[in-house]
Amino acid sequence: MADSRAHRGPHPEDARLFDAAAVERLRRATGDLGWLLSRGYVTPSALKLVGDRYRLTARQRTALGRCACSDGDLVRRWERRVDGEGLKGRPLWLDGYNVLTTVEAALAGGVILGARDGSYRDMASMHGSYRKVAETFRALELIGRVVYSLGASECVWYLDRPVSNSGRLKQIILAMGEEKDWPWMVELVADPDAVLAEAKCTVATADSWILDRCGSWFNLARAVVSGNVGDAWVVELGVGD
Repeated sequence: MADSRAHRGPHPEDARLFDAAAVERLRRATGDLGWLLSRGYVTPSALKLVGDRYRLTARQRTALGRCACSDGDLVRRWERRVDGEGLKGRPLWLDGYNVLTTVEAALAGGVILGARDGSYRDMASMHGSYRKVAETFRALELIGRVVYSLGASECVWYLDRPVSNSGRLKQIILAMGEEKDWPWMVELVADPDAVLAEAKCTVATADSWILDRCGSWFNLARAVVSGNVGDAWVVELGVGD
């Protein structure tokens, strides 16, 4: 079935799945999952164990899996994280869909997960296809404003070539860059994760696999959302674990 969504907003059940009582339960679950991962449990079995204990739905388990990490991974990610000052005069490589869909979701009122490592992650999934939504242009504009307000020398977007409509999104990004006089570049590659994991410059992503392998990273989605989307629905699950 074709994706006909005009927004990347909340799921119909999210008001119940992420109400105050559910969030408190999910925070405890995030702490428990992090404890298990820190002691060598593999993610699928640990996630099932914790999910069953707290009687979480499939969607809540997805949120839990996106927010938890081991103590060791947490320390290593924070050691490699740079703040805005670290971008001045330096290039930034973007995990394009990862950053863009999170900002789109925040603008559309979707759930934004505050993970244990401080990253902001959305609940969306593309399944091999990207569809421009009503918030796409605004999201791109906000991302550009933040990147260049921090003095980055250039911004290179990496998009998955196999994802349908990547070519169209590339043209939209380049057109906005030209209009705003932003030195944007866009690369369509087979596997952005592998490229960004080996990057010599700072990368912007919330992808756990990349965060565990890259040299340095900037929490761009969080910077954009926290600084520009005042009514964003942020569910902080990494608090107090």
